[in-house]
Amino acid sequence: MKLTILHEDNHIIAVEKEAGVLSQGDSSGDPSLLDLVRDYIKAAYNKPGRVFLGLVHRLDRPVSGIMVFARTSKAAERLSREFAGRGVVKMYIALVEKKGALPSDEWVECEDDLVGKRGYSEKAGSGSRNVRTAKLRYRLIDSNERYALVLVHLLTGRKHQIRAQLSMRGMPIVGDETYGTAEKLPDGSICLHAVYLGFRHPVKEKPVELFSEVPGRIAEKIEMGDTVRERIITLCRGSGG
Repeated sequence: MKLTILHEDNHIIAVEKEAGVLSQGDSSGDPSLLDLVRDYIKAAYNKPGRVFLGLVHRLDRPVSGIMVFARTSKAAERLSREFAGRGVVKMYIALVEKKGALPSDEWVECEDDLVGKRGYSEKAGSGSRNVRTAKLRYRLIDSNERYALVLVHLLTGRKHQIRAQLSMRGMPIVGDETYGTAEKLPDGSICLHAVYLGFRHPVKEKPVELFSEVPGRIAEKIEMGDTVRERIITLCRGSGG
């Protein structure tokens, strides 16, 4: 896999995760982005022994987009705290199926109680255990006859949160068979992409903004002209406002 670096300094490195690649290793033994970035740092800086690389957040395997790693233990501790404290602005682009009336051009607030199951999440019932509240908001960006392009501002970090909450509102993400899509993508990916991260640098304490281009599997299904791209950037920079 080719490594696309969005930002790199002595404390952090941010890269693009391709859909289908693990964020970190699991029992499958498949290569992970964590391993790939670690190998890059080892080779690029001629580091002996095992390279430190802190994982501070994750993306689901079929999801693509921005991931940031910590290159020092100090940065890892501070970034982990920032992610846990919701100090990071996390924005996603989702291509969803049009199964009903779409929202107007305004932010729609969503709050649901979810229960994580093996391999998926669902709406909590009255007797559910380990219930966690999931919050996000979304906004319609563009649509055509079959699809709608939605910008999602993620406010909590629950398992499969965006996938489950959009599906519950009749907007399953294209390719996401687990949550009700009728369309499967050949590579097993889904049309969900982490397009923006905004956070404070863990050491320099300066704002960091990271943007990622909308990938081809989404752009080929809906018009992605300059106006749409500029609108996405503007909304992300406004922290969803």
